[in-house]
Amino acid sequence: MTDAPESATPALAERAADTTAVIVGGGIAGLVVALEFAKIGMRVSVLETSERPGGAIRTAEVAGVQLDVGAESFAVRGGSVRALIDELGLADGVVSPAGGGAWIAGLPAGGAAPIPAGGVLGIPSNPWAPDVRRVIGMRGAWRAYLDRLRPVLTIGHRHSLGELVRSRLGARVLDRLVAPVVTGVYSARPDDIDVDTAAPGLNAALTRAGSLTGGVAQLLADRPAGAKPGSAVQGLRGGMGTLVEALVARLAELGVEVQTGTRVTSVARVGEEWRIETDAAGDEASTRSHEFRADVVVIATDEGSARRLLSATLPAAADAPQPRVDIVTLVVDAPALDAAPRGTGVLTVPGAFTAKALTHSTVKWPWLADALETGSRSRHAVRVSFGAQGEAPATAEMSDADAAALALAEASALLGVTLAPDALVDAHVARYAQSQPASVIGHGERVEAARRAVHATPGLGVVGAWLAGTGLAQVVPDAVAEAERLRRGVLFGRGARPARATRAVSRATI
Repeated sequence: MTDAPESATPALAERAADTTAVIVGGGIAGLVVALEFAKIGMRVSVLETSERPGGAIRTAEVAGVQLDVGAESFAVRGGSVRALIDELGLADGVVSPAGGGAWIAGLPAGGAAPIPAGGVLGIPSNPWAPDVRRVIGMRGAWRAYLDRLRPVLTIGHRHSLGELVRSRLGARVLDRLVAPVVTGVYSARPDDIDVDTAAPGLNAALTRAGSLTGGVAQLLADRPAGAKPGSAVQGLRGGMGTLVEALVARLAELGVEVQTGTRVTSVARVGEEWRIETDAAGDEASTRSHEFRADVVVIATDEGSARRLLSATLPAAADAPQPRVDIVTLVVDAPALDAAPRGTGVLTVPGAFTAKALTHSTVKWPWLADALETGSRSRHAVRVSFGAQGEAPATAEMSDADAAALALAEASALLGVTLAPDALVDAHVARYAQSQPASVIGHGERVEAARRAVHATPGLGVVGAWLAGTGLAQVVPDAVAEAERLRRGVLFGRGARPARATRAVSRATI
């Protein structure tokens, strides 16, 4: 995390203490901004609509154990999330997932196979490798091999990952390797993914090598020694929810008020201050509202809510599909899963299953297997995901009980074992509206337009996955950077003002 600005001088310390800030949204982005503000003594309130903070980081008790039912890990790239974890004293709880890899299901005749080693977003460096041929077959390997025979001048520069793979390597590589990985990671279609954002350097490597598979081989060779393919991830013993708990506890120590069950109905700049109107979330009969007044306001909500609250500030944006995802967590008594028949999880060929992906959580996270142990190793936790970009979850209109029954049936098919209804010990259904990944074509332009409008407005900040991209490794550093921009504005630049008497952060109106 960043160091606080040079606020040790009495004048700057007084200016910080005289500055009020309201954070609208108590997800991880909003909580991180609140922490950065509180470090220099700003007076901060966090307003969260739901009954618990954390946003996409959610936990629930399933079969008597607290499990992640939202984000279960963080990418280690950049180091920002790990720096936050260390700052909060959670370093001893960091764990790495077990090895074993994942599988792809939905191959012809109901087949499944391990995801081939050595690739970029599912694109292989060698179509003749046995693990690749097992997925795409000899016909697919011959078609992919044509990539190396095509003239260099026909390569060009493609923005769409799907178009690039389809034209160079053929439909089998796209449908059986790239699409399962991209859908599982981004909840988006390969045709909508920007190559330069999702795989920086791939187009340039392709041009140098004269083939897409050769470009992938170059990218793999250029990785630092010891680096593993893909984005290395880690988690926390006890679940990622411990990060939210520690963050909220630290904010309380710093005097930050986190109000849950509080819906913000309007945000407006009046003169040199912001006025934020709220009411009790879900309490339609209540006539009580509250008005918060602040020098700085940060909107840390989803995109739809942010644009609604800042309709006079943010530029209009073309409607963009927002993936809706349901995650069904199952705890089952199933001796057939003791051998981890399909590693840490399963990705699916689009259209082959109702589910998008499955994580065998007790294989991936040994601490969880220990927590669920009941005298035998036959109790397992699996997470089944439904829904992707342009595709509503099959569970969207189902009751939780029906969603759990469907998830159990899908898990049985994906894992290649029989999971009878009486094997189900407990289940939990979590429903999300995901932000578009930063790698979707056109996302960068939409984000830059929004940021320009926000940065031109005194005392206003906006953070969250819809701007930064999905994943803690993108959301956390973006929130830190936005907080730094705003607090330096308060202390040194626009927004700085003479110290004056402290005023109330909130005022009630009836």
